[in-house]
Amino acid sequence: MNIRIGFGYDIHRLSLGRELFLGGIKIPSGVGLEGHSDADVVLHAICDAILGAISLGDIGEHFPDTDEKMKNIRSTLIVEEVLKMASFEVLNVDTTIVAETPILSPYKEKIRESIARILCVGKERISVKAKTNEGLGPIGAKKAIACFAVVLLKIL
Repeated sequence: MNIRIGFGYDIHRLSLGRELFLGGIKIPSGVGLEGHSDADVVLHAICDAILGAISLGDIGEHFPDTDEKMKNIRSTLIVEEVLKMASFEVLNVDTTIVAETPILSPYKEKIRESIARILCVGKERISVKAKTNEGLGPIGAKKAIACFAVVLLKIL
C-alpha cells in the first residue's frame, strides 16, 4: 500500500469589508480574510498538504495570485482542481485553526462536515480543532487567522 503524509499551513490578514470563509463555509463576522481568492486558510492549508503528499509543490505554484482568473475564486474550486491532480484516496485530514476572533467552537462541526463533503469522504476522517494564540503575535492581536493541516493519502 502506497501511503503518503502531507503537511500544509496558511495565514491571511483579517480585513474589514471581506466575508470570512473557513473550511468552505461562511462564518458570520465583522471581518474577513485578505487574499486574491476568498482566502480560506483551512482549504488552502489542506490543498498544500495534499500537494505535498503527492509531491506537486504548493498552492501558489498552481494557483498564483498573479492569475486574474483566480481573483475572488472560492477555495472550494481550488480544492476540486487539486483533487484531479493525482489518483488518491483521502484517509485522514487533521486541521488546527488558530484565531482569536471569531470564536469558532460553534462552527467546528459545520466546518468538519463541509470539508468531508468537499473531499468526498466520511466526516469520521476529518478533524477540525480551533485554538487561540493566547494574545501573542498578529493572530493574538486579532490581525490574522492561520491554519495547519496534515493529510494521510493512499495513492491508487
